Amino acid sequence: MIGFIGSVFSPWYRWSGRENPANHCCLNVATYGRGGRWTMTDRGEEALGLSRDALQIGPSAMVWKGDRLEVQINEVSTPHAQRVKGTVTIHPSAVTDREMLLSDDGAHVWRPFAPTARIEVALNRPGWTWSGHGYFDANFGTRALEADFNYWTWGRFPLRDGSACFYDLDRRDGTSLAAGVGFAADGTPHAIPLPPKQRLKRPLWMVRRDTRSDADFRPHQVKPMLDAPFYNRSAIRTKINGEETTGVYEALDLDRFRGPWLMPMLAVRVPRRKGWPRS
Repeated sequence: MIGFIGSVFSPWYRWSGRENPANHCCLNVATYGRGGRWTMTDRGEEALGLSRDALQIGPSAMVWKGDRLEVQINEVSTPHAQRVKGTVTIHPSAVTDREMLLSDDGAHVWRPFAPTARIEVALNRPGWTWSGHGYFDANFGTRALEADFNYWTWGRFPLRDGSACFYDLDRRDGTSLAAGVGFAADGTPHAIPLPPKQRLKRPLWMVRRDTRSDADFRPHQVKPMLDAPFYNRSAIRTKINGEETTGVYEALDLDRFRGPWLMPMLAVRVPRRKGWPRS
């Protein structure tokens, strides 16, 4: 799940000139495997509600309740036009106060609010009720991603004593960022040695995929999640400083995303709903 204010991958937001992020908000929900569904309705400013503890996006919301985050989902999938409804509850082991600059001028920032968490999923289809480990993070930006980056990969992996996250970014100014951060169960961050980059097999849309792994281990995909012309998300098995782990990995090709040919394709999967009734 991703909650957007200024839906960075929405063609409607790009076509608008990106002048009003609040007028392009959405809750993206993706479930995987047999019967998986996708929701990403680009909603207008009337659908957005903000308070200290809640983000309301049309019929869905993210709400802090004491020591947990509850995501209340009520969306319609594309292209199946089926209701996706229920809750996902995130129980952080700790909430951090740290952030990392992804660009030197601070135009892009990553904030790992809860890099280690327990989650409970209760949605309205068979097999969509389960619990496990998860995380909650956020990205903030004042410029378009494709304006400042060519390519990036990100991964989050659970470890015995917490979790590890990796960012590898290629910027348009010719510089790059390679960062590895470990988080203890209490949220305390610490730098970790960066394992070497290793190549993953390209998916159907042939997006390049590099990840971090110890030299004596060959990382590999264990579950496909999302494969698009410019973006890939998957569960991969890797080895980090001697410990094997399976985590979520993403690769983003922003050279491809810049292409105007892609926007009509995205509009099919990202419907626009400008208005929203208010009681």
